[in-house]
Amino acid sequence: MELQTAIDRLAALAHDSRLRAFRLLVQAGPEGLPVGDIRDALDIPGATLSAHLNVLRHAGLVEDEREGRVIRCRANFAAMNALLAYLLENCCSGAGCAPATLGAMGTACTPSPPTSKRSK
Repeated sequence: MELQTAIDRLAALAHDSRLRAFRLLVQAGPEGLPVGDIRDALDIPGATLSAHLNVLRHAGLVEDEREGRVIRCRANFAAMNALLAYLLENCCSGAGCAPATLGAMGTACTPSPPTSKRSK
């Protein structure tokens, strides 16, 4: 990963509402969440959420798709894993250790694919 990409992704997460939104989408898994559900969970105005989601999209951390009148957002797990790998690549001088917090999970999150195919 390029240094600027890592900086952009970390900067996107360096705001409480954006970090909360991203964590909510990670928790939701590959199904993601409709924007309205994210707004309700975070209790912030729609326009404010839209601006925050745009920052996360621009950083490549969030993807979305339209489902009729609903926009469904999903965490970009590949981008998240790439950022984690970048942050951990020189851990313990490259001796191959896994930090205790990631021990059971490893260094990557690999959610199952969505259970149903959605129309675009």
